Amino acid sequence: PACRLSCGSCHCRSLHFNEDNGRFVLLAILIVLYLLCGAAVFSAIERPSELRAHGRWNGTLLNFSETFNISLQDLNSFLREYEAAIAAGIRADALRPRWDFTGAFYFVGTVVSTIGFGMTTPVTVAGKVFLIFYGLLGCAATILFFNLFLERIITLLAVVMKAVRERRIRNSGILPPGIRHDFSAYSLPGWKPSVYHVMLILGLSAITISCCASAMYAPVEGWPYLDSLYFCFVTFSTIGFGDFVSSQSAVYEYQSLYRVANFLFMLMGVCCIYSLFNVISIVIKQVLNWMLEKMSCLFCQRCNKANAFLGRRNAIRPGSRGRKGRLGQPPDSDGPCDSDTEGRRLSGEMISMKDLAASNKVSLAIMQKQLSESANGYPRTVCGSSRHNGFSGGVGALGIMNNRLAETSNSR
Repeated sequence: PACRLSCGSCHCRSLHFNEDNGRFVLLAILIVLYLLCGAAVFSAIERPSELRAHGRWNGTLLNFSETFNISLQDLNSFLREYEAAIAAGIRADALRPRWDFTGAFYFVGTVVSTIGFGMTTPVTVAGKVFLIFYGLLGCAATILFFNLFLERIITLLAVVMKAVRERRIRNSGILPPGIRHDFSAYSLPGWKPSVYHVMLILGLSAITISCCASAMYAPVEGWPYLDSLYFCFVTFSTIGFGDFVSSQSAVYEYQSLYRVANFLFMLMGVCCIYSLFNVISIVIKQVLNWMLEKMSCLFCQRCNKANAFLGRRNAIRPGSRGRKGRLGQPPDSDGPCDSDTEGRRLSGEMISMKDLAASNKVSLAIMQKQLSESANGYPRTVCGSSRHNGFSGGVGALGIMNNRLAETSNSR
């Protein structure tokens, strides 16, 4: 945009943090506001239900204490013992063993995937110490697996979408018959899929997987279909509250088939949601770039208005040195010789390099610094060139998606 280019010489030297730091601060502020809004909404929705549940529970305890002649102190002591039993994996209903091989495999799967339901937790000191080192390596390896999956799914979508685009162009009839067969050899150079198309495909895939998994969980686990969808999102996004956990009953019909299907649905769902989250982060980053651009343009416009008068008085105009020698007037004074300067400027007279260098040494130094940074790829400031789009570089998932989508390409 023209505003960003025009403000480069004005404000790039006055901003003490670059574009990445500005984006980080803006995102942190937006996340805090997002958390405050979410807390207000959930408090308004869930707090009345919590108060009603406390009232019902207190009434139940009082009624039980009076009916069976048990003091509330003894009853609360018994309930604390039961809570400890629940933490150890003991339930009133029959459940599968927690620490046989299949139960332990389910547990380590929730650990390395960072789901962490909380239904099964180590209680021994040796188990807790081993979990620290096991989770450190396992979580890092799983994140690497998710990143590699993201790289391959974006590559696959790019190939499929490019083939569909080529077929559409070939069948449109706008190409000469002689090059239709060889069109794929040189067609669409540098073409990349749009992040919005990839986001739509991943979103539809996540919805399809969640609906199919919910159709399996609802009859097998006995959950309502909406609760099954809720479980799928909480699990696939690795939130893992633990209020709903699949494959916990001792016996299922077609138990082996169900556990394999449960594992596959979780694997596909987590990979798909992880990829979708990272693609959505590209869209959020675009919004942040747009907000920073608008803020920088507004800031530069205010500064231009504030410094317009100072800029005119401090600049050394061509021919001012000669007028100072003849008339003894300072170069920035307003005198009758200004008309001579205006006449030289409007007549198209050439300005010497000596006058040009003396007129704006600071601008030349800034220009040399910007040219050096552009040539060497040094960090850019907020007012830098817009061709990078704020997506060059990056690590992890952002580094993988760099230059693989149209919105993260340096050519834009």
